[in-house]
Amino acid sequence: QIRLVESGGDSVQAGGSLTLSCTASGLAHYTAYCMAWFRQAPGKEREGVAFVASDGTTAYVDSAKGRFTISKDNAANILYLQMNSLKPEDTARYYCGTALFYFGTNCRARPYNNWGQGTQVTVSS
Repeated sequence: QIRLVESGGDSVQAGGSLTLSCTASGLAHYTAYCMAWFRQAPGKEREGVAFVASDGTTAYVDSAKGRFTISKDNAANILYLQMNSLKPEDTARYYCGTALFYFGTNCRARPYNNWGQGTQVTVSS
């Protein structure tokens, strides 16, 4: 059973930085999968923000390019999201998710499941 636990959310002022973490368990049985950070603001649909493939290939939604960096520590099974130059529109609950059984690099197109409980990011102007 895969379990994802997000942490690191906080309230910050615009222009600030945060690093989110997602600690994963149960992935040792899988060799090819995507991991990603999603976010959901009140009244809006969940959107993918940053994606990383098994080979380390990354992809970002346009609004995150140049500001966010996704990375993972494979040994520790931790997924990170470094967020810089935060804006009020980044305010949302952030979730990590996995897309299993995928050897490719087009992680943006994969269906995700195994969500964690999320961590709240609030950016004030």
